[in-house]
Amino acid sequence: MHHHGTGGAESDKRTLRREFLAVRNTLTTDDVRKSALALAEHALELPELAHAHTVAAYVSVGTEPGTLALLDALRARGARVLLPALLPDNDLDWGAYAGEGSLARVQHGGRMALFEPIGARLGPDAVTQADVVLLPGLAADARGMRLGRGGGSYDRVLARLERAGARPALVVLLYDTEVVEHVPAEPHDRPVHAVVTPSGVRRFDRS
Repeated sequence: MHHHGTGGAESDKRTLRREFLAVRNTLTTDDVRKSALALAEHALELPELAHAHTVAAYVSVGTEPGTLALLDALRARGARVLLPALLPDNDLDWGAYAGEGSLARVQHGGRMALFEPIGARLGPDAVTQADVVLLPGLAADARGMRLGRGGGSYDRVLARLERAGARPALVVLLYDTEVVEHVPAEPHDRPVHAVVTPSGVRRFDRS
């Protein structure tokens, strides 16, 4: 154990990630599809998303809470939707979403295949233009602390937003069982402003 206290949080996070992923892996395609529609409906009730000009989002894979229904609804409303493309150093570049035909399946080494936008790359700083950033995650707690997937890409994004003085609304999309009492957090972790699940929206105070 490190004396800095981060070793404990990191190993707790790893254990929790495994547990939440195991539950996700029991979901059927039908469960995922139904949840995705409910998620989209509730997300669109968030004033921040209703009024957003630019939304940085992501394409869900496998049994993750589905995002495509939401991406299409946002586009139909006239919002500009940015999607990430993973860079070799785990940072994220961005491209515009122009409908399902604008996605390509990209295999990243031995890791999962991701769907990324085809078309012009806008650079990692494009995310600083977003009014709302939708974050993937595995859980969030009563304080709005998010348990990320552990790749670190979104830590880079959040740090970039902070450096730019950008203050988009941070929203995480989860299943109902993933909103828990407490997730381990480290001092640099930032709370999100809202969590959307298939049963509704939970907001946290912007402090």
